[in-house]
Amino acid sequence: MGVGVVWLGMAFLAFLNGGAGWDAGHSDLGFWWTVIAGLLAITGLGALIGTWIHTQPTDA
Repeated sequence: MGVGVVWLGMAFLAFLNGGAGWDAGHSDLGFWWTVIAGLLAITGLGALIGTWIHTQPTDA
């Protein structure tokens, strides 16, 4: 779970960088940081969901 939280933290920071790029008028930086943030968020959510699924008790 900790790894997923770290990935989501990096995604948040990347979203902040993207927002700063858009605000500064650098749409290329804003776009690519937003793309990177989206990929990091997908990775973080995958880690959290995968960990939760694989730590559930089984009936067998």
